[in-house]
Amino acid sequence: LLAMSLRVRLLSKKKPEGWAKVEGPLFEFEERLRVAVDDPHDGKRKAESSWPIHRIHYEKNRFIYDLYYRQQAISRELYEFLVREKVVDAALISKWRKPGYEILCSMSAINKSGTNFGTASICRVPLAQRGGQIMPSVTTGCVSCVSGDGIDGGPVWWTDPYTAWAAKKKADRKSKRKAEAPLDPDTEARLKSLRGDDGSSVAGGGAPLEADVDARLRALRGE
Repeated sequence: LLAMSLRVRLLSKKKPEGWAKVEGPLFEFEERLRVAVDDPHDGKRKAESSWPIHRIHYEKNRFIYDLYYRQQAISRELYEFLVREKVVDAALISKWRKPGYEILCSMSAINKSGTNFGTASICRVPLAQRGGQIMPSVTTGCVSCVSGDGIDGGPVWWTDPYTAWAAKKKADRKSKRKAEAPLDPDTEARLKSLRGDDGSSVAGGGAPLEADVDARLRALRGE
């Protein structure tokens, strides 16, 4: 068993001060990993069976990363012990400290040799730049681990309600771009005329805009 493997592997090792603070959570992560590996995966595609494993791996390493780098709650000696004993993924944690990789879901996501076209995983493409249906990475189950796209300081995973969230995020960005783009004088004048802002009236003065006028307004706004 994976949980026992960690216990046995570290049984004879001298633990640095602070080990008691991380021991329980680390063994819990190992147990969750064991359950994920042993899951029968009925009805799932082969690739999907590894998605929970990638997520648990991320969460375990993030737990240690936060304790050491953000909270300064564990010593350097303990952190280096965990790295040396391969309890944590030093390469992944190191990546999190670099701009643009703050919430990288897995080293697999940037392993270009693991994709058909020699590119990074789809979860490394900003949601705003994607077209069509937004789907998770086939390898990791991560929808997006691009800085700025995450949820609650972490990646967007396949279990998150990301479809509506991503659609709203894209719509908000589109609206913001429209709001920031100034209208040229001619377009602005035509808009004012259609709205009656220039003192003229539309459809008998104060009447609601007709459907064709409303459509012209939307076209002018780029909607």
